[in-house]
Amino acid sequence: MGFKDKIDKWKQYGKISDLGIIARRKFFNNCFDGALTCAGIISASFVTFLPFFLLGIPADFTTRTVYITGVATTFAIGISGLWGAFLSEESERKKKMIDLRKDMVILEEEAERIENEEIQKAMVASINLKYLELKKKEAKSTDEKSLIQHAEDFATIIASLVDGLAPAVGSLLPLIPFFIGLELTIIHYIFSYVILVALLVYLGVFLGNISGGRRAYYAVNLVIAGVVTLIITLLLPK
Repeated sequence: MGFKDKIDKWKQYGKISDLGIIARRKFFNNCFDGALTCAGIISASFVTFLPFFLLGIPADFTTRTVYITGVATTFAIGISGLWGAFLSEESERKKKMIDLRKDMVILEEEAERIENEEIQKAMVASINLKYLELKKKEAKSTDEKSLIQHAEDFATIIASLVDGLAPAVGSLLPLIPFFIGLELTIIHYIFSYVILVALLVYLGVFLGNISGGRRAYYAVNLVIAGVVTLIITLLLPK
């Protein structure tokens, strides 16, 4: 099977399992969660750094302190998302397949009942035709069950990857400035917040595209969520 054939099959699996809708929802929710989690870490660090900045003295911690805390959190939410999503998706999709099999058994029993009914001799030809049609449908149903099973397995893997990677990406991107240099400065926080705002705006536009409009509305709402996170952090007891 060539690469193009694999892509076509994956597309078919995606359509059967509604993977596109699920993946988009998971990407937005988890990336947003990761971004706000990172916003909380950076804001807490900024509150600690602010007195040093105002007094004009070097902080008693470095950029390494910030990014190690952030990266550790990134790994934690990434593994949590990946592991938890795989188990929950697997259990839900197995339940879906069990329900599908139950429905198929009911249909097969109904077909067998029709086949075994006493029917007038004049209807024999018609019954034979119906019998053949039922057998064709039965064979087709078996193929469909196999196809659905593969589609559900594929969707479980992809949905789990999105669930794990999206929050990791959302929390890792705002940490990028802290990988530069060792001495902590206000510039690190400025660039980090710029990246964070840009990420929230992107997620807002992404949500707007899904809903068919109101990109600015969603972008502003997500940025407000980030600002609220910062304000709450600043108001916490020092």
